[in-house]
Amino acid sequence: MRIGMILDKTFPPDPRVENEAISLIENGHEVFLFCLKYSEIQPDEVLNGIQVKRYKSNRLIYKLSALAYTIPLYTLIMSKKIHRFLIANKVEVIHVHDIQIAEAVFKANKSTNLKVVLDLHENRPEIMKFYPHLKSFFGKVLISLKRWKQKEEEFIEKATTLIVVTEESKNEIVNRVGKPSKDIVVVPNTVHKNYYNEAVIKQEILEKYKDNFVLLYIGDTGLRRGLQTAIESIPVLKETIKNLKLVIVGSNSSDTILKEQVKELNIQNFVDFEGWQNENLLPSYILASSICISPLHRNLHHDTTYANKLSQYMSIGKPLLVSNVIAQVNLIEKAKSGLIHREQDSEDFTVKILQLYTDKKLRENLGSNGAQFITEEFCWEKTSKKLIDLYANLNL
Repeated sequence: MRIGMILDKTFPPDPRVENEAISLIENGHEVFLFCLKYSEIQPDEVLNGIQVKRYKSNRLIYKLSALAYTIPLYTLIMSKKIHRFLIANKVEVIHVHDIQIAEAVFKANKSTNLKVVLDLHENRPEIMKFYPHLKSFFGKVLISLKRWKQKEEEFIEKATTLIVVTEESKNEIVNRVGKPSKDIVVVPNTVHKNYYNEAVIKQEILEKYKDNFVLLYIGDTGLRRGLQTAIESIPVLKETIKNLKLVIVGSNSSDTILKEQVKELNIQNFVDFEGWQNENLLPSYILASSICISPLHRNLHHDTTYANKLSQYMSIGKPLLVSNVIAQVNLIEKAKSGLIHREQDSEDFTVKILQLYTDKKLRENLGSNGAQFITEEFCWEKTSKKLIDLYANLNL
């Protein structure tokens, strides 16, 4: 098929979009990717077989996208571009990533009447509750989360097929919207085998932490990710684990709060803020760690999704400690790859870390279980099969 993927931002990077497109191309399809550009000097090109078609945008249009379901201007502008894209590339089926641009897609598709696969990377209306700009006065006045929720449900019903990242998300949508289960496909975010089989290890990172017992966190460090829980546990943990080091690889605008907490607790020597690092360095940080953590706060979004970091952690064979957020609990229990702590409970976090610290055999077993789980059923080569089957059975 000639698949037209729709993305409302620049490309690359977007690992999920790229992984899906490459897998479809490898299975005989042609993938044309509609994406945006903010410079005239960004030409169309072919990347890993993906025929990337870039359409001009600007800062005003970018700002209008946040108001997509307040005023129709963004939808009107984008629908015209998308219609041209569909016609020019003789697209046979549309694959739209997330809901921000979905209304523009359905508007553009009125004359072509193509089947639409809606790929929900996350529960956007739920996660928007935590966006800083939506907590401001103007954000609250101009952006209606209720409206976004209504639109999400409308698009879910309109889509021929829905793709979500977890079974928990699928079940939530079936119960809330009534979309038939047979029309929802689960395609998790997982790592390729070469992520762990062909990782180039940076010896400087291993050397830096060779004398430490490292608790590692990778990813966005927004407060809902739960790092305050981990930081709060350090003053107690360091009394038993003398060589303890909490290593945080990632950042967020709220890092000033985390750093102030570290300073107030006087634990600067036990916490490293590494900031964002090149993707290629992440396996080295994981290999240098003793325990990998994901202390997320509970909310509907977190309960129905899980971060790619869990796959990354497990693929390198490390034991995990994660909060009792439903989706990640189900994943970790299935893989038998870690322990669970109560969310936002630093005392329980501390108890579980000490349990892992004092039982090396447990750490090794959990790490081994996780690595085996990734290899046998939770790498991209395995989980992408449902995506391939979806298109194999999608009758035009």
